[in-house]
Amino acid sequence: MPLSRKIIHLDMDAFFASVEQRDHPELRGQPVIVGGDPRGRGVVAACSYEARTFGIHSAMACAKAQHLCPRAVFLKPRMEQYQQVSREIMTLFYQYTPLVEPLSVDEAFLDVTCNHQKEPSATRIAQALRQTIRETTGLTASAGVSCNKFLAKIASGHNKPNGLTVIPPEQALAFIRTLPVGKFYGVGEVTEKKMQALGILTGGDLLRFSRQDLVTLFGKTGHFFYDIARGHDTRPVEPTRIRKSIGTETTFAEDILEYGQVLVVVSGLVHQLALLLAQKKTGGRTLSLKVRYSDFTTITRSCTSPLGFWGAAEMLAQLPRLLAATEAGRRKVRLLGVTVSNLFNEKERNVLRRCQLPLPFPPRRASSDLFPAARVDPAAPAPFTERL
Repeated sequence: MPLSRKIIHLDMDAFFASVEQRDHPELRGQPVIVGGDPRGRGVVAACSYEARTFGIHSAMACAKAQHLCPRAVFLKPRMEQYQQVSREIMTLFYQYTPLVEPLSVDEAFLDVTCNHQKEPSATRIAQALRQTIRETTGLTASAGVSCNKFLAKIASGHNKPNGLTVIPPEQALAFIRTLPVGKFYGVGEVTEKKMQALGILTGGDLLRFSRQDLVTLFGKTGHFFYDIARGHDTRPVEPTRIRKSIGTETTFAEDILEYGQVLVVVSGLVHQLALLLAQKKTGGRTLSLKVRYSDFTTITRSCTSPLGFWGAAEMLAQLPRLLAATEAGRRKVRLLGVTVSNLFNEKERNVLRRCQLPLPFPPRRASSDLFPAARVDPAAPAPFTERL
């Protein structure tokens, strides 16, 4: 078990809903749901802990959520506000260490082995960060502290909300041995059932299997299961890693069939992705939609743009054509994801803008039934090309 690193995983508690309760004091203590209209086909994007006690969770149909909790307060997402609060929180992280790896708008890894405060205790840093976040934003965060990323992330979710869990290196193996396999990163519902059928209920049960056995049973992921069962995770916190893509996805507790629900969820993912792109000041030439059906068949539909995708509006404009190339609405969907790849920065974007020449012939009129109200801008860049 490596002892040299001190890793913190910070995770905001019910982030979107908590921001709403902060900004609207009358909603504190109330079941708050951020998402669509319960009278239509809206889907829950996030919900407060008060709402979760009724069995409500993200990606649930808002109509069902309202049935479970008739007094719930439904609010439309305010993505710009969430992005602003996220920037405030991330700025606090950098006061302690340059080694910050944001995972989304509301969570990040920090390597505080060496830190600006010269504080030897990662636990005290995590306590200080949680207090500072509370004082600065009025929000609570949960934190996990350990010697690697896997254990730190598991720890942060162990005592939510507003909790702090520390897994010292000398206690890591004992902790993993009793940890249910469903809590392991990378173990979904189907994998968990397969493991249970094999008698693998905890991390300790995984120790009975050789590396080759696990690879035979679970493919390449078997290597990961073998290592983490022994507390091995050598992945560094990567704040400046060269990324080939940036994306976000969600797996549903229950498969969804309604096309309207799919559209709402994908729209929410696009807004989350736009926040990540803005934080990193980057864009990408290729936009991809990932759909995993209930039978685990997974497909990807993509389109490209010469000037790239930078904001939510640009990506949302392409959703209808990408979804039309899937069976969403006709087959049950288990997972949805949106990714931007072929990344480039703002400097490269400005160069492209200056070099973009008008077409030497008038553009064709838009004729797709998916965009009946669309108009063609003569100064617009070259049309999108699709890879389906």
